[in-house]
Amino acid sequence: MRIREAEPADWDAIWPFFHQIVAAGETYTYPRDLDTEAGREMWMLPPPGRTVVAVDGDGTVLGSAKMNPNHTGAASHIASASFMVDPACGGRGVGRALGEHVLEWARSAGYRAMQFNAVVETNTGAVRLWTSLGFEIVGTLAEGFDHPVHGPVGLHIMYQRF
Repeated sequence: MRIREAEPADWDAIWPFFHQIVAAGETYTYPRDLDTEAGREMWMLPPPGRTVVAVDGDGTVLGSAKMNPNHTGAASHIASASFMVDPACGGRGVGRALGEHVLEWARSAGYRAMQFNAVVETNTGAVRLWTSLGFEIVGTLAEGFDHPVHGPVGLHIMYQRF
C-alpha cells in the first residue's frame, strides 16, 4: 500500500465509498443526501489543507484522508483530519496507515497537536484505532449524534499533543 497526494481525477474512485459511508449516516456528521459536488468541495481540500489517497499495487484507491488546521488565528497550531476507508477494504490496515501518515504530516508541518472534533462513540473501531495511535478522549458531547440505528449517541472529542 502506498499513500500519495490525491489528484482531482481520484474523486471518481473516492466518491463511491464516500457516498456509501455518508449515506449510511453512522459515522459522519455530513448531510446524508450530500451530492458529489458538495462532497468534493468538503473532501478535496486546497492548501493549507491536504488530501491523500491510499492505493494498492495496481493503483486502486482503498481509502482517503483529508488534513487541515482545526482552527484559525491563535489556535491554528492545532491540526485535524478525517478518514474514509472503502468498506470493501476494511481489516487491511488502511485506516492505520492513513492515521500514521496524517500524524507524521502534522508533526512535520509544525502543528503542536491534533484534534478530532466528532468521533461517534459507537464507531468503536475508529475509537480503538485513534486510542492506539496516542489519542485520548478529552470530552464527549452526550447525545450529540443522531445515529440511524442506536438513536442519540455521544460524539467524542479526541486529542493528541505532540
